[in-house]
Amino acid sequence: MTLIPKPMPAHTPTHVPLDETVLLALISQFMRQVTFEVTRPSLADNRALGSVLLPGMEVYVTALPGRDPTELVATAQDLTQAGLKPVAHIAARHFDSLRAIDHLLKRLHSEAGVTSIMLIGGDTGQAAGSVQDALQVIESGLLQANGIERVGLPGFPEGHPALSEEEVECSLVTKLAALQGAGLEAHVVTQFCFDVEPILQWLDWLRARGLTIPVRIGLAGPTSLMTWLKFASKCGVRASAEALAKRSGLIQQAFRSVAPDPLIRSLVEAKAGRAYGEVTPHIFSFGAIVPTARWAMALAQQPLRLTHEGGFEPMP
Repeated sequence: MTLIPKPMPAHTPTHVPLDETVLLALISQFMRQVTFEVTRPSLADNRALGSVLLPGMEVYVTALPGRDPTELVATAQDLTQAGLKPVAHIAARHFDSLRAIDHLLKRLHSEAGVTSIMLIGGDTGQAAGSVQDALQVIESGLLQANGIERVGLPGFPEGHPALSEEEVECSLVTKLAALQGAGLEAHVVTQFCFDVEPILQWLDWLRARGLTIPVRIGLAGPTSLMTWLKFASKCGVRASAEALAKRSGLIQQAFRSVAPDPLIRSLVEAKAGRAYGEVTPHIFSFGAIVPTARWAMALAQQPLRLTHEGGFEPMP
């Protein structure tokens, strides 16, 4: 990986006509590499996931402001006991000190076997204490000291709600260099998006800078259109949400169940026609984690067929 910036080319949409059999095989392969994100799963959810997902699949556990760290440890333990691999979110600004982060990391590793984390700054107006950003955590040496081997960083295909493109780029490159210097494996997980073009433009932006790290593309799992739009408003992905509403006919279909199938298909076709490197799916479940997991694994493991709406589905 080189961290030397390069000129960013304009994105040119690439559509590669694929044989239907090849396309469906690539979609299944893409979905077999899926990871999931959960917020506050119950013990029953975690046990159910262990029976639905393949052993060792990664489940990211989000960080909520004010959340008791004991709850995060307990969820990680449940997932480990279910045969899955928990990836704990660590939101730097939610902690009052590096010592508090050290204590949590020790527990996550010793009690739940956590070796991978998702490290974010934490979008709070005021830091809880002396920890100001994720870079401070990386440079502290606490990650290596507590058995952490892999670190995810956030990516923003539609831009960051509070930072300029230049600030986002500087932050990402600096953190990647710090992780590289610390001997830690890095990857990027993007905010969820509803439109393929911002994702492809962002991948061009990333790869044009020589950043060849693995990328997990955030996708919203199947739910109602209104639920998608509600979370989009909260999470700063307004542009693609508005495009989704316009395409879908919001008033007529507000409570219709929708899935990201056309977006997945477009990503797979784009990957086939352009050297994007390691790009895999990351599914946000918005509370319905077990049905979402069943949906994803059906796509990964069952024969598929194309639908008239531009998506695909498991064959009956």
